[in-house]
Amino acid sequence: METIHFSSDIRSSLTAVLRKRAFSRLVLLTDVNTKQHCLPLIQDALPEHTVHITVPAGELYKNLETCTLIWKQMTEAVLDRSCLVVNLGGGVLGDMGGFCASVFKRGVPFITLPTTLLSQVDASVGGKLGVDFMGLKNHLGTFQHPEAVLIAPAFLKTLPLRELRSGYAEVLKHGLIRDAAYFRSLPSVHWEDQNWEQVIRHSVGIKKAVVEVDPKETGLRKILNFGHSIGHAVESFYLNSPEPLLHGEAISLGMIAEGFLSFEKIGLSFEELNELSTKLLQLFGKVSLDPSHLESLLDLCAQDKKNEGSMQLFSLLPSLGNCQYNIPVTRKEIEHALRYYQQLTLA
Repeated sequence: METIHFSSDIRSSLTAVLRKRAFSRLVLLTDVNTKQHCLPLIQDALPEHTVHITVPAGELYKNLETCTLIWKQMTEAVLDRSCLVVNLGGGVLGDMGGFCASVFKRGVPFITLPTTLLSQVDASVGGKLGVDFMGLKNHLGTFQHPEAVLIAPAFLKTLPLRELRSGYAEVLKHGLIRDAAYFRSLPSVHWEDQNWEQVIRHSVGIKKAVVEVDPKETGLRKILNFGHSIGHAVESFYLNSPEPLLHGEAISLGMIAEGFLSFEKIGLSFEELNELSTKLLQLFGKVSLDPSHLESLLDLCAQDKKNEGSMQLFSLLPSLGNCQYNIPVTRKEIEHALRYYQQLTLA
């Protein structure tokens, strides 16, 4: 497992981590946003001859074409296997930067500095790396843990409110799958004014405990995918639309739809389904799903990495705070869940 550091002074923390390990060259990977807003917070901690690589920002660029640009610049810098990569960015950059490091010259070490709430509570923990391929979310990837993860709540101040809210979906998911009291304690009004360090520590603790039991996702770790089977399909479908959804917005829809499947299939009470749906709708609003898009969404669900053969396997909730995995779900049942979401109304 990765070593996770919580930092109130990210520049000093990065300096301390770099002093503890030897490396031939340092590579800093940023996107255009983190270069502008986050790099100034750590600039003074970087060695003089750091190799800077900057890529476009956003899920649309999380692909092999961007990886090729990264590998090209790493190769042109004549980096050896003793170099060290620092990924400064959110979940997209952390996934892609770690993936690039894990295959460059059969693998070079990397450090992750997650700059979004989403990446701090989710993407930076557990060693999952990858890129999208042929319109499918994280279709290519590896398991490789960073040498260290430095989590600094100060980075959250650089985020637009919509990005912060996107990460909040994963916080809520952690409560739904493992800690009902935590889920119920998370506010849906003035949610942006929380003690974020406290929230992040609790969520990281939940995910870390699950991943330590099942690092390669052969069993228990699958519960972390609650909301993601349908959510990833929705996110992938809207990726190239005029108004793409952020990850947390799509996952919120996925959690409501998969909450309905939990009610239909494994005994989630109607009261708890209503509690889940009401809270998520209050926070994330309603995505207007066009009925003509349902078949395409169902086709994308059929491509989910968790499926086995023709069997679609979901992680569902028998009750809030508990999750079961490898629940077979039919295409018709998924369609029924999406139609349940369609008919919901905002309070």
